[in-house]
Amino acid sequence: MKLKGTMVMELTDTNTGDVETITEENMVTNAVNHLLGINPMAAMYNAAGEYDGQMIWNNEMLPICPNMIGGILLFPKAVTENADNIYLSSDNFPVAYASNDVNATANTKRGSMNLTESKALENGYRFVWEFTPSQGNGTIAAVGLTSKHGGANAYGSDVAVDTPFLQARKISLDLPDAMMEVLFKVVEVDFENNLLYAIGYASNTVQIYKYRIPVFNIGLNEKLDDSTLTLLDETVLQCSTFMFYGSYTPYGDFIDGQDGYWYGFSNQQNSSGNATMLWIKIRKSDLTFTEGSWTLSNVAIPVIGSYKYESYPTRIKRAVVRNGYLYIPAYDKTGIYKINLSNSTDVTKIDFGFTSAMKPLGGSGNCENYLVLVGDIIIGWDFQITVNDTVVQTAGTARLEAICTAVFQYREYIFFWSSSYLDQYRMTYILTPYLATINNLSQAVVKNADKTMKITYTLTEQESSS
Repeated sequence: MKLKGTMVMELTDTNTGDVETITEENMVTNAVNHLLGINPMAAMYNAAGEYDGQMIWNNEMLPICPNMIGGILLFPKAVTENADNIYLSSDNFPVAYASNDVNATANTKRGSMNLTESKALENGYRFVWEFTPSQGNGTIAAVGLTSKHGGANAYGSDVAVDTPFLQARKISLDLPDAMMEVLFKVVEVDFENNLLYAIGYASNTVQIYKYRIPVFNIGLNEKLDDSTLTLLDETVLQCSTFMFYGSYTPYGDFIDGQDGYWYGFSNQQNSSGNATMLWIKIRKSDLTFTEGSWTLSNVAIPVIGSYKYESYPTRIKRAVVRNGYLYIPAYDKTGIYKINLSNSTDVTKIDFGFTSAMKPLGGSGNCENYLVLVGDIIIGWDFQITVNDTVVQTAGTARLEAICTAVFQYREYIFFWSSSYLDQYRMTYILTPYLATINNLSQAVVKNADKTMKITYTLTEQESSS
């Protein structure tokens, strides 16, 4: 079955009554096919037993309209028309959006669905969205249909505590402590090759573990609850400079640079003066490494992270690496430091313009993760940092249940490991502001406070030609 979409946008001048009408047809992406057609790490299966939690797809995501496709995103720049272009760079954040309901919040970027005119058709669905003069203002060059959740606040609103992450699966883990300890040191998941990498530190050595994990194929003797992780390789690196500070609680963290290297960092918090940061850079291809120490002038930062395991994991993560830079919040919570991994004298403090609550994204517990990198967007409790280092303030809320590790993304699916003291889980979420369709306008238009906007978007099923 082939989908066809037609959009009619009407901009009405409230002073003169003049109506500007734009009509465009869209292309359909692979977003819905991915969600319904792939099953990474058994996202669709109840694999771990009676305590395994699963999203109810009916009403949450099905029928496809108006759920899996039930929102709209409007962008200031044109969008590359590619079926696999389902998430845009954060330099093209939506200027407006709407979900499958009426906007009852003070969010001026968000419009409302006209619940009377929107309805199922015999061969599809007609969406009608309306924006008042104060809503959805800005330049509009492209439009895309998204999920109802993605249309509620895109990646985050400054007035609403909605989240872009939709929990789809919660698998309870019952593993020996030795395996659990390594699992919660995970630093990378290679989905296409069914591989998981974990890195730890002990006694002046860095240990690198390479495991097979069932992602898209399962062996004759394997299960899907992480109990059949198979150790493929273990490498120990002897360090002369790099170490984890601390004794009872080792201070440090390992991060995937997504540039062919893993990075390790360790520091002690300082509220003023200079910061000292120990580092190690490990080449993934051959596990060769370099190490050293930075003195960061007039940089006041908290501990970058910590990890220990005693019956359950206790882990703190406060930093991410993006495009060759380490990002770590300032000690006083008023900004975030951007440190060049190749030149430690290149340090910039990106000011928030407010004091962040700087709470962990999973809420308080035995594990606390304060920053995650999703695509090229850095997400904190009440802020986002776009790829061009613009700060976007958002309403603060816990977004990812009891998160311990980094997040690992495969298309629309997000995975991580979580812990609530003696209970450990592998979590699966859906990143909801995906593009189900792409609709570039022939010419960009400007919506301002003198205009209302009505969008009628008709999506229909067409018989495929043989």
